[in-house]
Amino acid sequence: MDAADFARACGYTGDSPALLEAFEAIRRNGIEQARLDHFRRKAVIDELKSSELLFLAAIGPALSAHEAVEDAARFIAGWRNMPRWRQERRLPDLARARQQLLLARFFRRFGHEARQAA
Repeated sequence: MDAADFARACGYTGDSPALLEAFEAIRRNGIEQARLDHFRRKAVIDELKSSELLFLAAIGPALSAHEAVEDAARFIAGWRNMPRWRQERRLPDLARARQQLLLARFFRRFGHEARQAA
């Protein structure tokens, strides 16, 4: 996908070289950030694979991966219904719930294989 295709996908219909370069910079930055986030998440999961106790500590008060997924999904749904000023105050909680959701989904699907491989 080149800069013009990305710009059109974003809704830009013009042909300004400066704006096309800006869209290309945004696309490149987004890809780089996505790769960094992926490697960061992979490092956390690889660290937790070796110990079930670390995983249970990471998912908080939940007793299983299924319960952690339900708790995180419930918090995220509640966060979306909060007023904006309260959402801004609870951003760290949202980040923790999203990370907990990611970890719990991974270990719910691949927990047995991950522990056996470690």
